Amino acid sequence: MPTENRLRGEIELEPAFHDLDPMDIVWHGRYAQYLELARCALLRRFDYDYPQMAASGFGWPVVDMRLRYVRPLRYGQRVRVIATIVEWENRLKIDYEVRDAASGERLTRGYTVQVAVEIATGEMRYVCPEVLWQRLGVTP
Repeated sequence: MPTENRLRGEIELEPAFHDLDPMDIVWHGRYAQYLELARCALLRRFDYDYPQMAASGFGWPVVDMRLRYVRPLRYGQRVRVIATIVEWENRLKIDYEVRDAASGERLTRGYTVQVAVEIATGEMRYVCPEVLWQRLGVTP
């Protein structure tokens, strides 16, 4: 399987009523939660979700996030949130697309950047730890 497909995962969701803002579209702050759900589902595929990260001695805080809103999400609209790992050498960068589940139309795109921090020392790693490479099945 090509690396880009193997390092890709997706979830489907339907925005709930409580996710809406006064203009009856999904509030921009909810998108971060949707990306988090997709990121966790993707990392679970490699048995390296947050509990496994902590067990390996590393925290992975998000240090950068960017979103580009193309079209608004609406209550009850089925969407696919696609997460793809695009960098893993010095940081963990994941690209995202939010697409309408029925039409495939792109609604939002963005990315997050996470860095490895040793839990015991609080020190940031400038090269991702070997455990990430092993879990992803890539070579340094």
